[in-house]
Amino acid sequence: MVQEPMQDHLIGTTVDGRYTVRSRLARGGMSTVYLATDQRLERDVALKVLHPHLANDPTFLERLSREAKAAASLSHPHIVGVLDQGEDGHIAYLVMEYVKGHTLRDTLGEQGPLPPRLALALIDPVIEGLAAAHRSGLIHRDVKPENVLIADDGRIKVGDFGLARAISANTSTGALIGTVAYLAPELVLGQPADARSDIYSAGIMLYEMLTGKQPYVGDSPIQVAYQHVNAVVGRPSDAAPGLAEDLDELVQWCTSVDAENRPVDGAALLTELRHIRTTLSDEELDRRQTAFRPPGSPAAAAATIQPGSSGSNPTEALAATVSPTEFISQQSNPTTVMAAGGPGRPPSAVVAPGNQMDARQPGKRELKRLERQESKDRARAAATPSRPLREGNPRRRGIIWTIVIVILATLAASAGWFFGMGPGSPGTIPDVKNKTVAEAQQLLRTAGFQSEPQDVFDDDILAGLAVGTEPKSGAEVRKFQPITLFVSKGAQLFPLPDLTGGTLDEAKIALNAAEMALGNVTETFDEKVPAGVVLSQDPVKGTEVRHGTPVALTVSKGPQPIPVPDVRGLAQDAAVKALQDAGLKAVIAPETVNDKAVPKGAVVSQVPANGTLIRGEAVTLTVSKGPKLVKVPSFIGKQAAEAEKELKKLGFKVEVNKVLGGFFGTVRDQNPVNTEVPEDSVVTLTVV
Repeated sequence: MVQEPMQDHLIGTTVDGRYTVRSRLARGGMSTVYLATDQRLERDVALKVLHPHLANDPTFLERLSREAKAAASLSHPHIVGVLDQGEDGHIAYLVMEYVKGHTLRDTLGEQGPLPPRLALALIDPVIEGLAAAHRSGLIHRDVKPENVLIADDGRIKVGDFGLARAISANTSTGALIGTVAYLAPELVLGQPADARSDIYSAGIMLYEMLTGKQPYVGDSPIQVAYQHVNAVVGRPSDAAPGLAEDLDELVQWCTSVDAENRPVDGAALLTELRHIRTTLSDEELDRRQTAFRPPGSPAAAAATIQPGSSGSNPTEALAATVSPTEFISQQSNPTTVMAAGGPGRPPSAVVAPGNQMDARQPGKRELKRLERQESKDRARAAATPSRPLREGNPRRRGIIWTIVIVILATLAASAGWFFGMGPGSPGTIPDVKNKTVAEAQQLLRTAGFQSEPQDVFDDDILAGLAVGTEPKSGAEVRKFQPITLFVSKGAQLFPLPDLTGGTLDEAKIALNAAEMALGNVTETFDEKVPAGVVLSQDPVKGTEVRHGTPVALTVSKGPQPIPVPDVRGLAQDAAVKALQDAGLKAVIAPETVNDKAVPKGAVVSQVPANGTLIRGEAVTLTVSKGPKLVKVPSFIGKQAAEAEKELKKLGFKVEVNKVLGGFFGTVRDQNPVNTEVPEDSVVTLTVV
């Protein structure tokens, strides 16, 4: 969490009479995120307050309202929910689900390159969330590790849907919104964004998860943006040797400069992602990398918890204005990438894709491409004669031209039939979801398509039924194009790991890695297992279940405390039995003590005297020897007053019997006399 030293005037206030701001979580280029309490529903929420220059723009606020409504309608377990949107005076805000935890950026900052198993497990819910958004017609535009939230209970969610899109729609054509390290080439060139733009950003993010660094770095955003347009993302295995070739192909498929060569949307990528996870070996999935990350690189920086926060890759607005900082300009030529210098300095370079005018020398790959292009140009020039080989006569030339025209007309007619009514004519792919294979293939044949079945796992479609097609239903394609028919193999089942014997936190990590959910957690006392250790799980280990299945855990609270009984005053045997019945151990102190109030053989004191102990722990008992014996001296013949005084000093009680009124005050007799009796005994004096 980023610590904000500056006092924020919103903290402690209530926005719109409902949301009490408690603390500031993060600040980004477009908004500030606060932790707030919804007073009406009594729950914590993330309150995103837009910066004043956006909040004061009516056109933008109208656009934001539409985008917020669209995002709020998207309910998915891997997407941060939009709960509310409104204005309070000069404050424009969004209310989102508060996800307590950390970001993927934090995980990358702590662990560096991730093992492929963990990287694929973490990005799977991200792609699933994007797939749901793409199905609803929503595009994220700012996919990056800072916007991937990992909750404390293991849930993974994608945040900040709609905001980047609303802002980009409200800025001029010369401005870009997004994080330059993950920005798709078409956005750099000013072209519209679609689902494939999110796929590109996700591919860059997967590259970073596998290697510990981003594929493109530079001293300024413009340098990074230039590489997105003019370079090809390298294979992850070049930066982290030992990675499987399938992972290289997956990353390069997602990060193709040409959007046509990428997966069409999140659903298409999710299918391939899960297929790769099932085909890689355990050794390939668990290979851990130690790729070098230069100090200060984006992959090495820490990040904040909430989306849009100012971290290593803040959401940047790259405006086409003269500024001391770098920007991306999209003027009359959208393919031109310009880097601006500081005040008083001219632009450092103007480079159009296809022209090699970079200030740096072209690399080997670029030189080879230039050599191949030059060779093609020479071959094309050599194949084009500068004059006819022979002049010929006009009649012959007329016959030749007639033949050429007939041939061209025939070819044109054939092409017209081929592309108009034949195999090259366009057709719309029918919806075959939940159809049998035979029914689906018949529907496709009726529409003029040939299909090739491919088995895939699907959690929702029964085994043997069609899941869909590639290209998707509703797409208009040429009939000669091959159509892939995806057939469900049913839900893919995975064995549950053994969660017992470890701590609750370790069990949560294991469940997250296995893509399972945490169910009810029950605590119980156990005399042998320390507190916090998992005793049992339901379902048990090895049970094959779907991803996302909740697993209930029983956790030890440690041995049950036992109240210490008070056995003082009881006979020794009775006290020992009472302690044993309570589950405690009695220890008799070796020394006995005199006590005039406690009879001999009874318990005088115990340690501890109260509180609680664990079963089997000891209570020390001290046993009484009874009252102390004191010898009674003889006071016969002495004055009664003196005798009574001395006897009381010795601890006796004195009882005086006067004979004839005790006129002389002389002790005539006493009982007992010249013997040992317990202290506090009664000595009777007979006085005459």
